[in-house]
Amino acid sequence: MKARSAKDQELADRAYLLRAWHKWHREQLKEALAGVHGAVLERLLAGLKNLRSARELVDFISAKDWGAVDTDTRLIALHQINDAITRLRERRGLDAIDDPLPGQPASAFQIIKLMFKSFPPTRERPADGQRFGETA
Repeated sequence: MKARSAKDQELADRAYLLRAWHKWHREQLKEALAGVHGAVLERLLAGLKNLRSARELVDFISAKDWGAVDTDTRLIALHQINDAITRLRERRGLDAIDDPLPGQPASAFQIIKLMFKSFPPTRERPADGQRFGETA
């Protein structure tokens, strides 16, 4: 068997970590959809599939009571929103990420993130009692 070069090993390690990260996000989404606030998240995901404009997304988010949704679910929603905005920008031939410069109006993602940050954190825990990165 041929030994891997350091660069090949680094690329393999990064690919492994990326797959693990995507798997973790899929698991988190699945758990959130099965949770107490799954219906709100389902409506969000349905809206994100047909996303046509950032304004439409901000209006949709503003119309919901996200303060009643636990912090973990809001973070999962924020991740899904980020993915949807990135896909929308790419479909339109724009750069995937293009945050405004200081003094320019905030992007839709920044507006939504600030909205979510305005709610107090919750103490709810997933079924196993731990959040990512915590140990018993």
